[in-house]
Amino acid sequence: MFQTFYAYFCCQSLYMEDFNSWRDLLNPEFYIKMGGFWLILFIVFAETGLFVGFFLPGDSLLFVSGIYAVEIIKETIGSTGSDFLDTTILASCVALAAIIGNEVGYYFGVKTGPALYKKQDTMLFKKKYLYQAHDFFEKHGALAIIMARFLPVVRTFTPIVAGIVKMDKKEFLRDNIIGAVLWSFILIFAGHYLDKLFQEQFGINLKEKLELIIIIIVLVTTLPVIIKFVFGKKEDLASKYEDRDFE
Repeated sequence: MFQTFYAYFCCQSLYMEDFNSWRDLLNPEFYIKMGGFWLILFIVFAETGLFVGFFLPGDSLLFVSGIYAVEIIKETIGSTGSDFLDTTILASCVALAAIIGNEVGYYFGVKTGPALYKKQDTMLFKKKYLYQAHDFFEKHGALAIIMARFLPVVRTFTPIVAGIVKMDKKEFLRDNIIGAVLWSFILIFAGHYLDKLFQEQFGINLKEKLELIIIIIVLVTTLPVIIKFVFGKKEDLASKYEDRDFE
């Protein structure tokens, strides 16, 4: 047992030695190689459960995890011998971590959320993100919980807003489960099977094209936010919510 833990920590030390710059923190492959299965789950949970993970890779982490799904499960619990089952196990665990994270965010919103509208900005907390999430929630209602799962930054604060506005707990849990399962299974299975497709049909190994893949995913997932920022109607969200009573 001791030898196993010793070997594990030696491996992590070697990976940390490869840490070259802060750019690595935006690289999903860095987390997969450094912490594997458990670090992936923690990042997914932290993005909404600790609401400080919005600067970490989310969608791209899941897609790249799908590419490495078999290796991740093999190193963690041992491979089942089936690519499909290994990928399903990984996607299911990620979905569970996402569900728990959202639930923590929701109950944080219920208990202490209103005070966030009066909190000063910090390096890890920006009120503008909270305003954007609230605006998104008001426009889309209950569907916002499902839709926000596919939108970086917005998904971090939407469960908190749901708690602040006292969304029904059962409805939130239902939409939370649907959104988390869709998000994890779509992205992880897409990563896994697109990698196989490109290798078999075109002889292209997606592991060698990760930088390009990450750029594409970031552009696609942030495009709706960029379009709204550039072409959307300008609103003073701060004045819209600062004087509102959420108690």
